[in-house]
Amino acid sequence: MRVAVLGTGTMGTGIVHSLLRAGIEVTAWNRHIERAQPLADDGARVEENLPSAVADADVVLTMLFDETAVREVAEEMLGSVTDAAIWMQCATVGPSGIRRLADLAASKGVSIVDAPVVGTKQPAEDGTLVLPISGNPALVARLRPVLDAIGSKTVNAGEELGAASAVKLACNAWVAVLTAGTAQAITLSRSLGVDPQLFMRAIEGSASDSPYLRLKGGLVLSEEFAPSFAVGGLLKDLGLMVAELEPGHASTRLVVPLRDAFEEADNTGHGGDDVAAVISAF
Repeated sequence: MRVAVLGTGTMGTGIVHSLLRAGIEVTAWNRHIERAQPLADDGARVEENLPSAVADADVVLTMLFDETAVREVAEEMLGSVTDAAIWMQCATVGPSGIRRLADLAASKGVSIVDAPVVGTKQPAEDGTLVLPISGNPALVARLRPVLDAIGSKTVNAGEELGAASAVKLACNAWVAVLTAGTAQAITLSRSLGVDPQLFMRAIEGSASDSPYLRLKGGLVLSEEFAPSFAVGGLLKDLGLMVAELEPGHASTRLVVPLRDAFEEADNTGHGGDDVAAVISAF
């Protein structure tokens, strides 16, 4: 199997490594070629020309920032993919976004599967991403070698394109709640004059404790915000959640203030920092 990975940022690079470990032939492309070039030393073919990168691929995997970036790349490359190739669209673009991209794919006669990934930098490197997926079952079955290489679990959301993207948004809503909740609890502790470590110790081992609390709480307390999942990325996803729902919809009751908190962190210079930097909004 030959896979073209388009987009070699934090997630795309990890995905390339996981595919290579599984013995899959990988071509890597990035708009800024210098960001993809180190992957040549790892065994990938690095291609500067986008149409050439996808010309012999069985699977074209897009791992880009948003729908705009995906569409720009797709418009340039779809005419060069083979008739049998599958476009595995892994960027978080929301249900409406994937349906628009599917229309573009159909206009070029290209098959597409909705496959946003759940996970961050380390799971991408380790091949342990969680993979919500929806689309034609025959296409999904053909993607099994890729799914097994990059993921620890596949969540089949059915045949409707957009269903997997909806699952992904729900997952990232939960991530936003947990991250902002951790920041709120730590800030509350400080505001009331107690060491936040006491909160962490009090909740340890209880039903409401979690590895995620330990991870993000540790980042907040150490003020170390090297990105695993950046504020700007989660802010984009929160915006998608709001856009997918009618204004004033009950489902946005918590999403809107969460978006506002992450937007404030982004506006104060933390867009490229880990989502734990939302503490700055508190």
